[in-house]
Amino acid sequence: MADQKRTNHSSRIVVIGLGRFGSSLARELARGGYQILGIDADPRRVQAIADELTHTVVADTTDEEALRQLGVPEFERAVVGIGSNLEASILTTSLLADFAIPTIWAKATNRQQGRILERIGAHHVVLPEHDMGERVAHLVTGRMLDFIEFEDDYAIVKTNAPVQTHDQSLGKSRLRSKYGVTVVGVKRPGEGFTYATADTVVHRGDVLIVAGKTADVETVADLD
Repeated sequence: MADQKRTNHSSRIVVIGLGRFGSSLARELARGGYQILGIDADPRRVQAIADELTHTVVADTTDEEALRQLGVPEFERAVVGIGSNLEASILTTSLLADFAIPTIWAKATNRQQGRILERIGAHHVVLPEHDMGERVAHLVTGRMLDFIEFEDDYAIVKTNAPVQTHDQSLGKSRLRSKYGVTVVGVKRPGEGFTYATADTVVHRGDVLIVAGKTADVETVADLD
């Protein structure tokens, strides 16, 4: 019965902790058409966002009975946006794991906290400050236009096409064989992105989407 309810309520997400991270996330999800239950122990935070979410509640999220009364165990997805209060973050995440919620995202302020949250049941851990700092560092120090790093030292970058790729096909420029990367998309000025193939000809002013090992895509992004 619980599985059926979750399937029927897949558009519902509970966001616990309505600080800067949680409130921003909750607003964005609400704009995307999701039904959001926002919970925080601070009445001021709840009041500030009450008109923008489906439901908002002032509650102690470390209290199992309080979460049960709010129907939290019936949600398919939950986000724990509590960052500064480590004890509350851990206890709340642990309760969500006990409820067997299929997907739990949790915010951490550092890697140690992130590892703890993963061990007690968080499926995904987000380190907003660290991730954004790392991303901006790559953009500031190189020629990248955007940078996203995934697990296992893999990244995707958006970068201006280096001179050695101009006016020839990607196959002839041999970026893959030289640097071990794959160009997955090309954008010409005034046009949208298109999928790249070995026959795609790159011109000056084009923007490339390059995927591969982090060090390799950084090398390509730094080419003149």
